[in-house]
Amino acid sequence: MVLFGLAIRLAVVGFLYPDQMDPSRGHWHFGFEQGKVAYSIVQGHGFSSPLFEDTGPTAFLVPVYPYFMAAVFVIFGTYSAASALVLLALQALISALTCLPVFFVARRTFGERVALFSGWAWALFPLAIYWPAERIWPTWLATLLLALLFLMTLQLERPAGFGARTWIGYGLLWGFTALTEPITLTVLPVMLGWIGFRLYRQRERWFVPLTVVSLTIILSVSPWFIRNYEVFHRFIPFRDTMGLEFWIGNNGDTSYWLPASLGSALTNKVGPWHNDAEWQKFKQIGELAYMAECKKKADAFIRANPRWYAVVTVRRFVFIWTHFWSFSHYYLAQEPDDPINVAFNTILTLLTLVGLRRAFSENKAVATLYALVFLFFPVMFYFTHVEVYYRRQIDPMMLVLAVYGVMGFGRSKKTNLAAEVRPASQA
Repeated sequence: MVLFGLAIRLAVVGFLYPDQMDPSRGHWHFGFEQGKVAYSIVQGHGFSSPLFEDTGPTAFLVPVYPYFMAAVFVIFGTYSAASALVLLALQALISALTCLPVFFVARRTFGERVALFSGWAWALFPLAIYWPAERIWPTWLATLLLALLFLMTLQLERPAGFGARTWIGYGLLWGFTALTEPITLTVLPVMLGWIGFRLYRQRERWFVPLTVVSLTIILSVSPWFIRNYEVFHRFIPFRDTMGLEFWIGNNGDTSYWLPASLGSALTNKVGPWHNDAEWQKFKQIGELAYMAECKKKADAFIRANPRWYAVVTVRRFVFIWTHFWSFSHYYLAQEPDDPINVAFNTILTLLTLVGLRRAFSENKAVATLYALVFLFFPVMFYFTHVEVYYRRQIDPMMLVLAVYGVMGFGRSKKTNLAAEVRPASQA
């Protein structure tokens, strides 16, 4: 299934990789901020300049993917076709390898048959084929890492045979994942809490193992925190962009799920990417001051418009789970394929809920872990802003439950048929 999934993804890469070669705005579409920071690293300027010019050191991003891209640039050339093909091919491989934790998660929770169907479903999953071939971004690595962490979490509920190295390895994997995509930390308390509760119910030691994991995570991310403090003289745990994230999604424009990206109904688009005045301000006052100003504007707007904020928060919730934002003529001109996307994502969510309901009836503890991950992972998106690829990291778990739900239909049909046949036979 891994090889088959990789072959499909590489075929799609062959069609889409030219999109990365657009030279406008200094090859902006080649990895966006990730590519710009990677370029600065290769040029000897260090971890800096996430946008269009040299603006000095940055905390716009976390370090794993920019350094990964920089290594590819060094070997295959900066913004070259070879680098584009290598990066997209590696992302295709990462996505295909995600079949493995999908298979083992499904086998551990629902059995061999569900595991086989789930692994093949991921190999053929359209969103896992298209996105890694279309956008150079750390989401696809974070998806694999979070699936591995979910699998390890399931295994660690039964501590037999697991020593200190296992718990330290679990913590190191969490630290590496956080430095790849910090949003994954939203489910860290959920997974650690679930392990602790399960160990407590089995009268096993839980405090020491979880303390080891927590300390390992802290130690593994501390070098990045220290770097940020030495460079900016203030505590910046992962990224400094939270103010901008709030302002992008909470500025009064609801014509599009991310009005800063496309033809916004507002005259002044939000953010330094598409608004020259904002870009000049970013350069003039610096990254940290710009982020602080965005946060002030977002806070002021939300306080002045609490009802608007509540409604848009609900709309973002709906978008995350169904992909629906609007069917207005303006919106559909930007996203003509949205009716199909809405139908696909809505069906996937409904099947996931069917599988989750079935899981609760058969294994409440495991179902609770799935449910808590789904509940907590997207929370930050509801309050800031959404994008089409923001839920991808939990797609593997959703797909396992969706397959489990679909297979339950056949089982229920057989059960009902047997119940109807049995009395007739007895008669």
